[in-house]
Amino acid sequence: MLIRNVMMEDGRRTSILIEGNVIKGIGVADGAESDEVIDGEGLAILPAFYNLHTHTAMNLLRGYADDMPLQKWLTEYIWPFEGKMTADDMAAGSRLAADEMVRTGTVGFYDMYFHMDGTARIASEAGMRAVVAETFFQHTIGTLDGYAGIMNGWNSRSDGRVRMAVAPHAIYTNTTESLKTAARVARDNGALINIHVSETKEEVENCVRSTGMTPVRYLDSIGLLGPDVTAAHCVWLDREEWDIMAQRGVTVTHCPCSNMKLGSGRFPYRDAIASGVRLTLGTDGCASNNNLDMREEMKFAALLAKVDGDVECLPAAEILKWATRNGAEALGVDAGEIAEGKVADCILVDVNDYRMQPCHNLISNWVYAASSDCIRMVICDGKVIFRK
Repeated sequence: MLIRNVMMEDGRRTSILIEGNVIKGIGVADGAESDEVIDGEGLAILPAFYNLHTHTAMNLLRGYADDMPLQKWLTEYIWPFEGKMTADDMAAGSRLAADEMVRTGTVGFYDMYFHMDGTARIASEAGMRAVVAETFFQHTIGTLDGYAGIMNGWNSRSDGRVRMAVAPHAIYTNTTESLKTAARVARDNGALINIHVSETKEEVENCVRSTGMTPVRYLDSIGLLGPDVTAAHCVWLDREEWDIMAQRGVTVTHCPCSNMKLGSGRFPYRDAIASGVRLTLGTDGCASNNNLDMREEMKFAALLAKVDGDVECLPAAEILKWATRNGAEALGVDAGEIAEGKVADCILVDVNDYRMQPCHNLISNWVYAASSDCIRMVICDGKVIFRK
């Protein structure tokens, strides 16, 4: 694939050659041979998004239960609704989610939900990347061993684009033993681990009452934290906890829209950044966002970081890195930037769109001014998976 005369992040125009799934050359001659030639006139090339925390099948709950606290939302609305959803229902929700993510520039996602074999199949058919993690609670942990066979089957398919993982839901829905079991089964099978951590102040207070420790200290004490763990939310961590997360190599996923909508609190940007932990971005599910638009998530994160007056916190280039390169790294993909030798996961954006003009700074426009409607093409693993 040859993309001619396309704008790079620094504003220069060039031609880019993609061979197989890799960016083979930047600045190649327009006469280079390729099986497909794309005219980049009026377009810019940017890294695609990786949504590091979502629940895709919850697309079916969009707008179902809004404007209420997390525990009421979960116990009185979400969990009862989910208890009636079949595997086919969840596959339908995941199919809607995959379509929404592709159209808004996301090529990879980390999902935590149920009946994940169906979600894995849908991600594979859509040409996307995914780590799909079956959610476990203390009363379902006994089914983990049976899940391991399904997990290993998917980990060897889809050219590595789709893998399965283990997701102990949270501290407050698991016991110490079930958390340890989840971690053991995941690690015995070389799988990743996904968990909600310190999403609300109430969660932290309850954990301190029951264990004598805050959630991060507790999880560290039972050996769950490590470089194979991605922790979602992490709103109520103190500075020492951020250092623990960084030392253990944990990836943290920030979900600004969901946190604001559920009143969970403001993410401690400065402490998180200072710790050096790998920070990524996620939308959470459509029941608490209510969409899967990662470009929108970038803008909310960048603005929320500045709301207390720290206008230099989380500039546009940095939040773009959270949503692209850091997410790719967390999923084990050498992508997230437009550079020779990197995997070709990218998007083509219309720079003539009124939201992108004038184009003093392409990245600032993309983060603060544009919308995902500006996306004209999405490429994953060197293949076009969406054309507008």
